[in-house]
Amino acid sequence: MLIFSPLEQFSIVNFLQIDFLGFNISLTNSTLFLVFSIFVSYSLLYLCTYNPTIAPNNWQYVAETLYKFVFDTSGAQNIKEIREYFPFIFTLFVFILTNNLIGMVPYTFTITSHLFVTFTLGFTVWVGVTFVGFARHGLHFFSLFCPAGIPLVMVPALIIIEIVSYVFRAISISVRLFANVMAGHALFAILSGFGWAMVSTGILGCFGCFSIFAFLFAFTGLEIAIAFIQAYIFTLLTCIYLKDSILLH
Repeated sequence: MLIFSPLEQFSIVNFLQIDFLGFNISLTNSTLFLVFSIFVSYSLLYLCTYNPTIAPNNWQYVAETLYKFVFDTSGAQNIKEIREYFPFIFTLFVFILTNNLIGMVPYTFTITSHLFVTFTLGFTVWVGVTFVGFARHGLHFFSLFCPAGIPLVMVPALIIIEIVSYVFRAISISVRLFANVMAGHALFAILSGFGWAMVSTGILGCFGCFSIFAFLFAFTGLEIAIAFIQAYIFTLLTCIYLKDSILLH
């Protein structure tokens, strides 16, 4: 299997063409890795917490540390209203992190490098927190767009700005994840192809190739950190939006 373009790694490939009632529900590499990531994340967490002990072993410690990290990030420790949504928040973090890390394996497929997937996640979060806001506060939820103490003359402009900002939350949270993951993978592929091409140019090319691959080795560590950071940022923003809907500030 050869990759001739840095963007080829993001291509959707049909494994099984299926059309049902006019809808295309074909089995693709995206679908396959989506299911695979769910299986991996569930299996690892299940095995890490299987037969837990008071003094945790190394795997149990990793799972508990991850759980505590997301719990503290969500603010569930201080805001009791968020605790009931914590299972969704934890699942969201683990899902994004797992897909980001699976994409680091050569010849795999990165789900989060596609805007459609990240926008679906972002739009789902946006609809969810909006529903929570109306369910808890009714029409009083609109007070989120006009904080108290604002001069009357500024109210119309402020409401418009706040509504536009609120609507674009779904886009900003999605594009941030998609752009960072895609850019990192594309850069990695470009440098790898350039380094491999330098091998055939002689001794200087081999030296340059060694330098590039040494950089890529360090860049791999950075990509792993970015995979974790982007999952953290997406989850953190989700918690901020949820807090706004619950507390209206």
